[in-house]
Amino acid sequence: MYKVLAYQVANAINVKEAKQSLSYTLLFQDSDELFYEYDTHKYVYIFQYGMVSVFNLTSEEIYQILIKIRPFCKDYIAEKLSEEVNVSIEDTVKVEFDKIILPKVNAEMIRLVMLNASQSVALTRYSEITEALLVETNEHTKYLESKGKLDISGSKLKRFIGKTLNIKNKISENLYIFDAPDIVWEDETLNKLNLGLKQTFDLKDRYRFIHDRIDIIKENLELFKDIMDHKESSKLEWIIIILILVEVVDMFVLKLL
Repeated sequence: MYKVLAYQVANAINVKEAKQSLSYTLLFQDSDELFYEYDTHKYVYIFQYGMVSVFNLTSEEIYQILIKIRPFCKDYIAEKLSEEVNVSIEDTVKVEFDKIILPKVNAEMIRLVMLNASQSVALTRYSEITEALLVETNEHTKYLESKGKLDISGSKLKRFIGKTLNIKNKISENLYIFDAPDIVWEDETLNKLNLGLKQTFDLKDRYRFIHDRIDIIKENLELFKDIMDHKESSKLEWIIIILILVEVVDMFVLKLL
């Protein structure tokens, strides 16, 4: 029995600089990913969005890899989210709840398992982030319900909106849940494996759930912004009214004098 381990090690990894420092056998690369053969039947997969996945490596080997990668990490995460997947070698391709069955240790098959495991961990992280944002949003809506006004300043609201939009952009840029590596379209077995992995990890439903949650947060924040804009508009109207009254009174006093 082999193991795939996927770790969220940082918010981002500079894969271009990491490539220059790693001397393993490079099997695949693009602007966002590096897939290496570490040794015989051992693989390392590095993703720009802060994920590192390994196959059949010892704890010491994993530690050494993380040490090498750390200088290229942005916002290194000490308490890492992780996921473990068992891989069994038998005479078939099958995705079960507790293990993945492959006919042999094939680099492309292993790569697919590592890719989907990594995206599963990333979805877990984004789910936690969006849940925290939704909880914070709900606190403001509760205050609005009870007090009839907002308890958040304009600048803080703008930062909140910016944070939400940045998270949405990161998810869209980094997670290609509905896409597959080009090699999948050329091999029926790989396509079957990829579909089975996405279903087992429940990637598509989790991805949609996170996007639905972000849409709810955005809808609330847009309402907050409208309320705040109305409040500012009302303030401006009162200032204008007061200035006009002052001008009228001033003219009246001058005439009397």
